[in-house]
Amino acid sequence: MTTQKTIAVVGATGAQGGAVARAIMADSGGPFKVRAITRKPDSPQAQALAAAGAEIVTGDSDRGETMKAAFEGADAAYCVTNYWEHLSPEREIAQARALAEAARSAGVAHAVWSTLEDTRRWVPLTDQRMPTLMGKYKVPHFDTKGEADNFFRELGVPTTFLLTSFYWENFIYFGLGPKAAADGVLELTFPLDDAKLPGIGVEDIGKCAYALFKRREEFLGKTVGIAGGHLTGTEMAAAFTRVLGRETRYNNVPPDVYRSFGFPGADDIGNMFQFKRDFNDYYCGARDLGFSRSLNPEMQTLDMWLEKHKGKIAV
Repeated sequence: MTTQKTIAVVGATGAQGGAVARAIMADSGGPFKVRAITRKPDSPQAQALAAAGAEIVTGDSDRGETMKAAFEGADAAYCVTNYWEHLSPEREIAQARALAEAARSAGVAHAVWSTLEDTRRWVPLTDQRMPTLMGKYKVPHFDTKGEADNFFRELGVPTTFLLTSFYWENFIYFGLGPKAAADGVLELTFPLDDAKLPGIGVEDIGKCAYALFKRREEFLGKTVGIAGGHLTGTEMAAAFTRVLGRETRYNNVPPDVYRSFGFPGADDIGNMFQFKRDFNDYYCGARDLGFSRSLNPEMQTLDMWLEKHKGKIAV
């Protein structure tokens, strides 16, 4: 029997990291095993991973030395940060640097870095089409990840850069699901006009990432993007109507209105949707559906995902 190599998975008790860990463990006879890295090894999520066979290791991206130790001896690493935990671009950039340095220190043969576009390449800070945020970003939670790509490149870490898409789980956990309007009809509110929104179920991100690890030589040094569907607001609303059995319509609003909604990060999210709208051909093209399905033949459509999760969507 061939000895399984270790993939160190950052944030293994979170959304993306957890999905990657589960995808690897689902292939119990495959070439890899999981080292689940978490700040909270005693959490129920960590204990569930341990019960399923994962090695649990303590590591904190805010404390770089712990990540170097956590990566030691691993063949590969899944690197991810969570901007929404703290809403600090500087902290996310520091965390990404720590992950790149840990990967280099441990000599991992393959890192998959979960990244997004640095939107300033398309919309310079001087461009008034959308407001500049915090003095130096257009879409902070995108720009920081895109900026951090350079850490992996400059340190010579063998890396695949994975562009993810809008989590459909945002309909459950981020408050972006449909809301009842005054007439009782559900509304999905986005500032997208008729542009398409690439989206994906988080479990499918995990399966795609695992495929990248298995096809290492094919994707080293490359940037790849994934999505389970490219849907307009009207098409998403139609999916909710079909699966929830309750009329849902698309409520298109201008980006300025969306930025004014006042929830934490509303200006960031408003700018994000405007970027996706204004550069829609590029954005969808970077997340090809056929390629995504070649990585993960089990890729869910939005209807499939909704059918599985409809009980969690508050309406």
